[in-house]
Order: sequence, then structure tokens, then C-alpha cells
Amino acid sequence: MKKRALIILSLIVMLTSCGEYNKVLKSGDYNLKYEYAKTAFERKKYTQAYTILADLVPIFKGTEKGEECLYLLGLSYYENHDYLNSGSYFKHYYTQYPKGRFAELARFYAGYGYYLDSPDPQLDQSETVKAIEELQAFLDYFPKSDKVSIAQNAIFELQDKLVFKELENARLYYNLGGYLGNNYESAVITAKNAIKAYPYSKYKEELEFLILKSRYKEAQMSVDEKKEERFRTVVDEYYAFINDYPNSDNRKDADNMFKVAEKFLNGK
Repeated sequence: MKKRALIILSLIVMLTSCGEYNKVLKSGDYNLKYEYAKTAFERKKYTQAYTILADLVPIFKGTEKGEECLYLLGLSYYENHDYLNSGSYFKHYYTQYPKGRFAELARFYAGYGYYLDSPDPQLDQSETVKAIEELQAFLDYFPKSDKVSIAQNAIFELQDKLVFKELENARLYYNLGGYLGNNYESAVITAKNAIKAYPYSKYKEELEFLILKSRYKEAQMSVDEKKEERFRTVVDEYYAFINDYPNSDNRKDADNMFKVAEKFLNGK
């Protein structure tokens, strides 16, 4: 213990010197590198840590040190906010050591890193989908983990991000209206697909109201032979909406659309 304490003390001193770091980097003493990398990590010098650890992973492969080096390699990138690389190394870890002592944390941090790296809804959501998949896998493998609630909340937030992107797409179709075709139908399809995929989203009310508005506009702009059928659809969507959201802030607008539809149908 005294010997290890002296080694760690020496390494702490060495960490303050860039020259000493370069010496360790070039050294053939892998145990020295191992201790240096761990001390660098503890002192939040993550770039130094992952640079050395990357060299040690193949050297110690198949050993207890190799397992720890691979996990710390991913965690060093994670703590340095490089979630793309950290996710890659965490996946490498839990693939190589599916029952390893860091498997639970590796799976969690792989998904949570992608969650932290998930872009704004307006951008490509590939990383968001990847984050959901990784976090769901974590929940499947470790349903009793103390990080379950964190993972679940992250998944709900990520799903809402995907739904919001679909809501924005549906709004775009609605605003295009009858330009170069029936974009109201596209708005309805997009909104309904989002509801089907994520029925508990916080954007469900907005999606349902957009469906009602789209059906109403579609009916108004229809040729005479299609108006009756489409206004009946408006009535159906109205009842579906107020049944789910009787106290909606959009209730007045929904009621007005219903009255127009009923007036048309009763006048037939």
C-alpha cells in the first residue's frame, strides 16, 4: 500500500509537468502508464487519460486491467463531453464484457451520452433515435438499476423531441394548404402517425387539434360532391378531440368549426 501511495504521489507531481506526461506516453512501462492514466482521470485531465488508455486497451486485453482501461477510456471521453467517441467505447465495452463489472454503467452512459448530444428538433434526429435505443436497452438489461428513472425521463424527453419534429412537419403541410395538391391530407397523416407512435406525448393535444383544423380546411376547400363526406369527418374529429380534451384552450375554435360543419350537413 505504501509503495502504491508513493507511486500515486509521484504521478500527481508528474501530472503538473507536460514533459513528464510526454515521457510516460513514450514509456514502455505499461503499469506506469496504467497508474498515470488513472491518476490523470481522477484529476480530470481527461485528454491525457484517454490518450494513454487507448494504447493500453490492446495491451491489457482479456485482463482485469484491460476491462477497466476500456471502461475508463469511454468515461474519459464522456467526461470530456465527446459523447460520440464515448458511446463507441462504451458499446465496445459491453459487447466485449456483457457481464463485466462496469456493464451497467457502460450501457447507461452510452445512452445518456447520446441523449446529451441529441440535436435540436429542426436537425437530423439520428442521434436522438440512437439515444432512445441505447437507453431502452439499458432498461431491458438493468430494470432494477438506481438510474432507471433518469433513463426513463430521458427517453420521454427524446420521444417528445421526435414528436415535436413531426408536429412541425404537420404544421408545414397545413400551412401549405392546397398548394400543389392536398397538403391537408398530408398534415393529417403525419399527425396521426406521430400519435400512433407516441400516444403519451405532451404534444398529443396539439396534434389532435391540428387534425381537426386540417379536416375542416379540407372540407371547406372541397368540390361540392366531396363536401358532405368531409364535413362528416370534421364532426367525427371534433367529438374525438373534445372527448380527449373537453377543457382545451382550443375548445372555442373547435366548437366554431363544429357549428359550421353541422350547419352545412343540416342544410343538405
